Amino acid sequence: MAKTYSDTMVVEYDRNGDVDVLEKRTRPLRTPERDEVIVEVVATGISHIDGFIRSGREEAWADEPFPRASGSDFAGIVVVPDAAGRFRRGAEVIGHVRTGAHAEYLVVPTAAVVPKPPHVAWEVAGGLYLAGVTALDTLDDLRVGDTDTVVVSAAAGAVGSIEAQLAKHRGARVIGTCGDRNFDYLRQLGIKPVRYGDGIEDRIREHAPNGVTCLIDNFGQDGRALAESLGVPPSRYRSSADRRDTELRLLQDDPETVAHGSAQLARLAQLADERAFTLLISGFYPLDEIAYAYDDLQNLHSRGKIVLGTHPVTTYRTLKARDVQEARD
Repeated sequence: MAKTYSDTMVVEYDRNGDVDVLEKRTRPLRTPERDEVIVEVVATGISHIDGFIRSGREEAWADEPFPRASGSDFAGIVVVPDAAGRFRRGAEVIGHVRTGAHAEYLVVPTAAVVPKPPHVAWEVAGGLYLAGVTALDTLDDLRVGDTDTVVVSAAAGAVGSIEAQLAKHRGARVIGTCGDRNFDYLRQLGIKPVRYGDGIEDRIREHAPNGVTCLIDNFGQDGRALAESLGVPPSRYRSSADRRDTELRLLQDDPETVAHGSAQLARLAQLADERAFTLLISGFYPLDEIAYAYDDLQNLHSRGKIVLGTHPVTTYRTLKARDVQEARD
């Protein structure tokens, strides 16, 4: 007899606020429609936009009713296939939802999931959608190619690191701005690191004697002024506000947006499988420790992505090298 799925643990909140408003609850799992599957979540990402929405800083979600669910990225295993047979039971998938990915099980449309390549780790797959598609959409919009010299700020973060690596994969010369402790990390990715702060324009020019053609600001501090000083055309500059608009657009659930997001997610999965980029997982926490994971993210010192797991091998917390380094500074 086939197993039935009636309930799932979800993360929700009843009011705007900090991580302390998050609550774990058991909710009934609705019966899937013909074009939907039930996915057992293995890994699910967290992002800054989640925190903006939860805190009430994101006005675009002001009319969203409570309780609200949390999370958009996930990867997991199909436990109930769709009636049309697009995804079989046991299929490994990567997907996205407008909200509610921080759960043990999800009912999602087949249009919102794509196959997970076998060589893409669960942790990477679970944090791939929002950061990855934001990065890919930005590069596509700017038409970054092999004649470009690109500056990416906050290049050690999830979105920035994917942008920098994929720009390099396209043949561009890439400069990544960061703090001192991320220099070696960016060098390992083949990205030229440049320190933030006073004199940044001169340091960028040292690495780009022929000029900069494109600047992507993920940091949100004087990026436009820097782009103008470097002679970057306005059409080839993207601000942190542009990034935020892209992320909010990708969280819509109309059919056109879902189809676009899934098509880009499939491209990303293939690029990850080909090692065109790597996504560093700097924090992997049990779903039960979601508040701790958000605290880590909000400290703004993590590289790459922070991801939650529903079935971690161990819940033992390990001391991170970055924490040791910062304790010394």
